Amino acid sequence: MSDTIAAIATGGAISAIGIIRMSGDDAITAADRVFRASGGVKLAEARDRQMYYGELVGLSGELIDLCLCMITRGPDSYTGENTAEFHCHGSPVVLSEVLQTLFSLGVRQALPGEFTKRAFLNGRMDLTQAEAVIDLIESETSMAALNAAGQLRGAVGIKMESVYNTLVDVMAHFHAVIDYPDEDIDEFKMEGYVTSLEGTQAELARLLLTHERGKILRHGIPTAIIGRPNTGKSSLLNALLGYDRAIVTDLPGTTRDTIEEKVIVGGVALRLIDTAGLRATEDAVEKIGVQRTLAAIQSAALVLIVLDGSEPMRNEDYDALRLIPPDVPRLVLINKSDLPTALNDGELTKFGCEYIQISALTGEGLDALDAGIKKMFPILGTPPSGEILTNARQAEAIAKAKESVDLAINAIADFVTPDAIVTDIEAALISIGEVTGKTMREDVVSRIFERFCVGK
Repeated sequence: MSDTIAAIATGGAISAIGIIRMSGDDAITAADRVFRASGGVKLAEARDRQMYYGELVGLSGELIDLCLCMITRGPDSYTGENTAEFHCHGSPVVLSEVLQTLFSLGVRQALPGEFTKRAFLNGRMDLTQAEAVIDLIESETSMAALNAAGQLRGAVGIKMESVYNTLVDVMAHFHAVIDYPDEDIDEFKMEGYVTSLEGTQAELARLLLTHERGKILRHGIPTAIIGRPNTGKSSLLNALLGYDRAIVTDLPGTTRDTIEEKVIVGGVALRLIDTAGLRATEDAVEKIGVQRTLAAIQSAALVLIVLDGSEPMRNEDYDALRLIPPDVPRLVLINKSDLPTALNDGELTKFGCEYIQISALTGEGLDALDAGIKKMFPILGTPPSGEILTNARQAEAIAKAKESVDLAINAIADFVTPDAIVTDIEAALISIGEVTGKTMREDVVSRIFERFCVGK
């Protein structure tokens, strides 16, 4: 028997429609107690996945709302259990009243992620699909959403299942060898199993290679905006964000600390870090800001260096260019194109820097910045279909699995006894099971679903 849970699935803000979701053995029974279909149909006799219009009432028969109701019987529902949904008017007061009525019938408040957790525990999806649900909800770019949707369809889980089955076949053979030690191992068969293990090794390696792109899809590219004071770094941040996040004045050294915000530029998520101006200073607080700027440069995957196009380049500008590590992509932005130009762009050729003329004040050139970012990260422009690994927990487990497969291959090459090879393959299977959820501990599963929103 599964207790019945309920939650508002559409958040707490006022909206046109508000949805209350229930799941559990008594979901349809509880819904029948409070819903009166206009055609007189009882929900116990209603068709699955069909909307019914009617009255939503309290236990004393008072009208709460006129709404739509839909039921789905398990095991064919999202959770694998009986489910019911009320599509009400989106007043938080109305939705709260409906919930309280359901609670008085013995239904309880759903925990964060409990609907999807039940779907996982009831075999409606594997853990890669379950984690893709929250990734899809939290997607901040179209690319991230496409990838999460592909994973929800099972892109990662299908690959892991194939690897898992291959390893099970190999392990079954070695167990047979261990159980019948007097039998000779067929050399051709042994070579075949080495080939199988190398295939799984390559598949795991391919998935791991996508994780770097996955981190960018999920978290954005750490991007430091640097330059000497008063070149317009904070103005650029504000222009890209579309509102005044950073304080902008004509006084040098206004920005004393790093400010971090996420924004989409050229279809790419950037984690913009507005930094303190780079210059020699005796101000103790500003010195700390400069030190944090240097740290931001070292940890950045992209540096936007802002120059003042209305002035000739200064020593601080050259120093800033020299601070950028050679392996970090950079883009020079010559700001203040709305003013007469005094900067000689030929000075930048010696540094081999691409540059774009912009005006953070008027927005001129920001479309060229979009195009420049897209050009620098072309791999992010390829629409993904779920094949990109974005989950750090999954990546760690896959890395462990690959390490175990590596050990098994080396053990075969070194003619190690079969029982030792089996140990490595079993370790790989456990790690892959942690990706799909086949071998997950209960506390880890609970921790995964805690990051979900209530009602999902």
